Amino acid sequence: MSVAYAEELRGKYIEEIDTGISAIYSKTVTETDIVLFAGLSGDTNPVHLDEKFAAPTMFKGRIAHGMLTAGFISAVFGTKLPGPGCIYLSQTLKFKAPVRIGDTVVARCTATAVDKEKGRATFATVAMVGDTVVLEGEAMLLVPKRPVG
Repeated sequence: MSVAYAEELRGKYIEEIDTGISAIYSKTVTETDIVLFAGLSGDTNPVHLDEKFAAPTMFKGRIAHGMLTAGFISAVFGTKLPGPGCIYLSQTLKFKAPVRIGDTVVARCTATAVDKEKGRATFATVAMVGDTVVLEGEAMLLVPKRPVG
């Protein structure tokens, strides 16, 4: 890969990140998303796939996989902030409310601490459907430093 191509792809360097900076990713969850996620992950829990099974549950119908929703947080990191080149080190998750087919999830990641010396950044992570928080947590990422020279 040429240096110019790599430079076009890269996300932010740690030196470009300050506390308070944030980015979002938005996605409307579809039937196809849930079925494909079940196939990829192996999580075929019928609460995600079978309306007849899910109807009498506490959710009163099918819900999306929590980890599918968490994947939207990963989409922010891998594509927007910091973007290509960052590495996930850790993530905590609290699932607060269900996500259903047709819901539009907005995932937001906001830098809360930046260690420019170590190349690490901590982010508050939240996913919402409308005004409802469906997922929240905290992530730590390794972010590339600007090359010297």
